Amino acid sequence: FFNLIFLTPNYDRQMTNLVLFELEEDVQSLLPFTFTRPIAEIRVGILNIREKWEKWVGRKVSILTRGYLQKKFRAELEGDNLFVNACVWPDEELLHAINHLQSGDALVKDGCMIACRAGSFQMDVSKYNEVTYHGQIIQTTRLWHIFNMAGQGIETDFARLTKGRKSAALSSSVTVIGNPELIFMEEGAVAEACTFNTKSGPIYIAADAEVMEGSHVRGPFSLGEHSQLKLASKIYGPTVIGPHCKVGGEVNNSVIFGYSNKAHDGFLGNSVIGEWCNLGADSNNSNLKNNYAPVKLWSYHKKGFVNTGLQFCGLFMGDHSKCGINTMFNTGTVVGVSANIFGAGFPRNFIPSFAWGGAQGFSEYRMKDAAEVAQRVFERRGLVFDEVEAEIFNHVFESTADFRNSMQ
Repeated sequence: FFNLIFLTPNYDRQMTNLVLFELEEDVQSLLPFTFTRPIAEIRVGILNIREKWEKWVGRKVSILTRGYLQKKFRAELEGDNLFVNACVWPDEELLHAINHLQSGDALVKDGCMIACRAGSFQMDVSKYNEVTYHGQIIQTTRLWHIFNMAGQGIETDFARLTKGRKSAALSSSVTVIGNPELIFMEEGAVAEACTFNTKSGPIYIAADAEVMEGSHVRGPFSLGEHSQLKLASKIYGPTVIGPHCKVGGEVNNSVIFGYSNKAHDGFLGNSVIGEWCNLGADSNNSNLKNNYAPVKLWSYHKKGFVNTGLQFCGLFMGDHSKCGINTMFNTGTVVGVSANIFGAGFPRNFIPSFAWGGAQGFSEYRMKDAAEVAQRVFERRGLVFDEVEAEIFNHVFESTADFRNSMQ
């Protein structure tokens, strides 16, 4: 994704083959984003979780995921493997403990398996010799963790990605507030006549990304490869924008995974947007209830709404979903995969996958039409919506039918 230069960590570089596994409860808790990707591909910071592990161990890491995703995300198994929970982030202490596991050991904390060493993976922790882990772990297990942990992710990724490297030169037209050493520009990145404020955290601009004139950016912030901040954008960190995105208007503490557009004015706050999404001009989300009460959010795992405990919580939009101009989203709205939302008024705060409509009601978005749109947006980025992508798309359509039926 980024032009990574792997650094030599102070543990054994000959680490056993590492594979990230996922637990069904965590998959359910991170829907709708895990409909179309493994947990390890969720972006929390500059890097997604898989990339974080690859950065730490200095080699390719594969993913053990659900059957319908395996053609796209393959597990590379050897005779001896370290299986690590995909929700968990790497750090020095954890890497040391994992690297010292013997065959048949499982590293466990509070009854949950963090890692195990074996030729093949078994979900049942009792099948292993349990080794208790006494350190702290960082993990992403809830939807709101994705934006809530974005600042921590940007700062830790920034430190590892920039160590021993030199930033490309910053244009003299850029106004810097704070420490300029907390700004890193990859080769080919462009920023002109904008302001960068690093007093709250670092700013990372990836290769061939552009920050247009009049934009104001407060860190922590990262902008992915080939992405653009449009003219006069207002960005409050911590915010993550992945590769191939176009973003404008006002954005506060949000994560956009990649290949998605919010190119016009409108507010996005305390939110997470998947890939291949489009937010129409002047679309806005609420991130605070009028009574200042904690926000409740739809949970696929609980089949109902759960209390996040957060006062600020906005929009969660799965891959391929889109909304028309002037769309308004209530506080704590969850949108599934490939939904199409339009019209006046506030739509419901849980919108199933492949739903078509708005505040006046929803019908089913026909699979054939949705797939044709997905094919077009892939082509616009020079990519192919191939048979593997189509199979995933079709699986999500079929497996989410009950949610759409409940709209009737």
